[in-house]
Amino acid sequence: MGRGHIDTFRIEGTGVDVPLLKGDVATVLTYVARRFAYEIDMLRPGDVEGHTAHRAVGTGFESNHLSGTAISIRPLFYPLGAQKGTGLSALEKVVVADILADCQGVIGWGGHTNPVKESHFQINVRPGDSRLARLARRIRGEDEAPGSGAGSIDPFLPDRRRKAAAYL
Repeated sequence: MGRGHIDTFRIEGTGVDVPLLKGDVATVLTYVARRFAYEIDMLRPGDVEGHTAHRAVGTGFESNHLSGTAISIRPLFYPLGAQKGTGLSALEKVVVADILADCQGVIGWGGHTNPVKESHFQINVRPGDSRLARLARRIRGEDEAPGSGAGSIDPFLPDRRRKAAAYL
């Protein structure tokens, strides 16, 4: 996603820090991780991997970690190529689908890749795509308004379920 600077960011509401590309990328990926923490299971130190300089990858999409534009949430629980039925539960997948719908195509999920890696989330638009900046602005606005954003979303509301159905 272009050349930029990597920094460490705290995932709000957790004691977890993750190295990511500064700016809109970090805003969006920490939002994804924060929703996972609030709506699926609380994250603990060591649960989230971000930027890495290690060039060994199991598949092409994992190379996004090199640019700081991807995270893996609990990669040991949801590893590359996991067998069907060993990853996220059906209810957890509803939450992930809601997160993806909320991010309006800006985030790609490893549950939709071959091989599968349900722990993997990445920026899924090219550098300079206005959708990333627009989503980051919206997330920052939610962060400023108490009672909205991560932690206040009910992904099981009928309207949200309908919007997220395309992401299951």
